[in-house]
Parts: sequence; structure tokens; C-alpha cells
Amino acid sequence: MSNLQQPALTTLNIATRQSPLALWQAEHIRDRLLALYPNLTINLLKIVTKGDKILDTPLAKIGGKGLFVKELEQAIYDKQADIAVHSLKDVPMQLPEGLMLGVYCKRASPTDAFVSNTYNNLDELPEGAVVGTSSLRRQCQLKAYRPDLQIKTLRGNVGTRLGKLDAGEYDAIILATSGLQRIELDARIRSELDIDVCLPAVGQGALAIECRKGDAEILALLAPLNDDQARIRLIAERALNRHLEGGCQVPIAAYAVLHAADDSIDIANKYIENDDAGNMLWLRGRVGQEDGSELLKSEKRIILSGSQAEREGQASQLGIEVADMLLANGAGAILSAIYHPE
Repeated sequence: MSNLQQPALTTLNIATRQSPLALWQAEHIRDRLLALYPNLTINLLKIVTKGDKILDTPLAKIGGKGLFVKELEQAIYDKQADIAVHSLKDVPMQLPEGLMLGVYCKRASPTDAFVSNTYNNLDELPEGAVVGTSSLRRQCQLKAYRPDLQIKTLRGNVGTRLGKLDAGEYDAIILATSGLQRIELDARIRSELDIDVCLPAVGQGALAIECRKGDAEILALLAPLNDDQARIRLIAERALNRHLEGGCQVPIAAYAVLHAADDSIDIANKYIENDDAGNMLWLRGRVGQEDGSELLKSEKRIILSGSQAEREGQASQLGIEVADMLLANGAGAILSAIYHPE
């Protein structure tokens, strides 16, 4: 039995998509809350989003991954649901008026997984191999590393994507490591892409919980699920993306780690899943051409100090500064061509 004060709230409704991964995420949060509040009744409101319905068009052409959250947000507005559980990398940088991310959960692996039935890693792929991904971020970095590869669009839930690989449509596909781990498909991972080759997406590997602003009862209920250190890292990444006016489906990558000030870069890289490694915040960002012909890279480190709120403010400012470094190197022209194609 939890020692937390049991809430006056008796029922909580969670909006979720119906894919196996989305249901895992919602059920994971449900189970964590029930462990804290055994007397709480939690219902899952299962919703089919526009992004789930349109499967034959690249996400970048139909509005990006925000299409996977709009209907969930409307359910919160309409008070059919109290919260929605999201993979943070799918959440747009600008939230609708009146909604907020009330919780950033502890981050799982942020890497991209190499999945193939024939080859063990990216370097083993033969010249001209066909690689499937739905992500322009992955595409630009893969093409920068291996210009010879053929990158083809891959849409659908995890099971659908694996089915297309198994049908021989691709030599390999790239998926989020954390997603495969969460639905117990670890065995399909041949290797994880080195983050120096493919820097993760903003928020990749993290779950976030969206709710109504000012809903004190819900925010208090969710508070034990928040991870302060992960929150700082994720705020920095999202600030970078927001300053670049990036959505979820653009060739932007950002990844932040916390490490001790006296650590070397090699040691700091080992903190890939460690959210409490020190007070130095290291943020890396990338923007690339879709064809991999240009890949801009910027990074900066700062020492965090003060209260949690002050540290979050410093993280946000770091995101803006690294974004400005990318813009100074030409990121604006690359992104403008994507946002406003001729």
C-alpha cells in the first residue's frame, strides 16, 4: 500500500491511440498510478487518430506527427479524458492553449535500432541497400554516413513495419530502440546506431503526460511520476527544436546528457541512459539536408546551478543558444526549403 495521501479523485480517464505501443505506454502509466493509488479507478479511452488512418503518405507531407495527438488533445479539452500519454518525440513543440506537459518520465534508451534479417549493422549493408524509415532526421544522417543507401518511406505501427521487412521490401529498417523494448521485441534489434552516426530525435525514449493547465488535482496526482533530471534534458532538447520552429517530422536531431564537470567526452557518452550523472548539461544538435549532402552540427555545455526551476530555465536557454549556432551555420535555409517547398 502506498504511503502517499490517496487523492479525492476516484476516477481517471487516459486518452490513448490503439496501436500496441501506444497501449503499452498508457497501460504502463496506469499501472504506475495504481501502485501509488490502489483505490483509483483508471479507464483507457482508445482513439483512432488521423495519423493512424493515413498510412500511404509520408508524415512530412500530411502535417507531421502532431497528427497522432490532436484527437487525444481534443478528448482532454472535452473532458472525456483527464490525461494523454505520449511518446515525447511525437509531441509538437507548441501545445494548444490550455494544455501542458505535466510530467516528463524517466527516459528509456534514446537510440535508433538497426533491424534486419540479413545484416548485423549499418556497415554490413551492401552498396545500394534499401533502408526503411519514416523519419527525415534518420534519413539525412544515414545518407550523410552512407550516401549509397536507398532510403524508402516506411509507415505503420511497429508490427506493420516489421512485416514489410519480413516480406523482403527492405534490406533493413530503423526503429526506435525503446519502442521495440517496450513491446518485448528486443530480439529483432541487430544493433543500435551509434549516436555519433545518428543523433536521436528530440525526446526520443521518453514518455510525457499531457493534461489541462491549472488542473491542480491532476498535477498533484501525477507528480510522483516526474523525473527532474530527465525533465531538464528534455526541456533543453525541445527548446532547441522550438527555436528552430521545428515540428516532429523535420531533419532536426537533438540530444542532451548530464555528466560530472570533470568527465571526459568519452565517459560522458556512457551516460546515455543515466539521468543523474552530474550538473554539466551537454546538448548536441543537428540539422541536415534530406539527401545527406549537408549535415550541420553544433554543441555546447553549461554548468547548472540553483533550484529545479532555475536549472530548467538554464536548460531552455541552452537549447536556444545551440539552435542559434545551427542557424548561424545555415540551418535556416535548409529548414525553410522543407517548410516552404517551391
